[in-house]
Amino acid sequence: MFTGLISEIGCVRSVSNSGDMLRIAVTAAHTAAEVAIGDSVNINGACQTVVEAAGSSFSVDTIKETISKTTLGYLKGGERVNLEQAVRASDRLGGHIVSGHVDCVEFVRHIHRDSTSIVYRISLSGSFRELIVPQGSVAVNGISLTVAHLTDEDFTVAIIPTTWSMTTLPDLRIGDGVNIEFDIIGKYILRFLSSRKPGSRIDEQTLRQLGF
Repeated sequence: MFTGLISEIGCVRSVSNSGDMLRIAVTAAHTAAEVAIGDSVNINGACQTVVEAAGSSFSVDTIKETISKTTLGYLKGGERVNLEQAVRASDRLGGHIVSGHVDCVEFVRHIHRDSTSIVYRISLSGSFRELIVPQGSVAVNGISLTVAHLTDEDFTVAIIPTTWSMTTLPDLRIGDGVNIEFDIIGKYILRFLSSRKPGSRIDEQTLRQLGF
């Protein structure tokens, strides 16, 4: 589990084919010094498992499923990436609950600055509209952000200068794809409601049966 608070910006050292997978090597001195083989690292919003760690670099193997659902397959040497190590039980949950399981890739539609922030407008596919709410949480390339405005076709997030400086958001351009993970709590609630039988209702007895 992650929180969406980026701990380090890494630099892709190399991307190479490894059978049906991609071996992605990332230079990131702080992260490489703390991880061990088998540890989870969030790279641009996608949870990956460390397969090598030495010196100031670590490597992960990205499988077909991840390549098909994220932007990791488009990474190139020299590209900057957002990194976050798995949260410890004793850590503060400063952002929101992030699983590192990307729901979809959406695209930056517009970027502009206002008096206090940098605002990104990001596309929103129809099948995911029910998973996002105004002022709710969303992870964009692994960054925990708050939805500022929502329409049927897109949503906006307003970035404060601190987040801007501590992530790869300055690298994004209009048309770029970004990894999106919607709030996992909302996903479970939607799943529960959609599986209810017609005419069923939630009452005290139902809640007790569900363990509340």
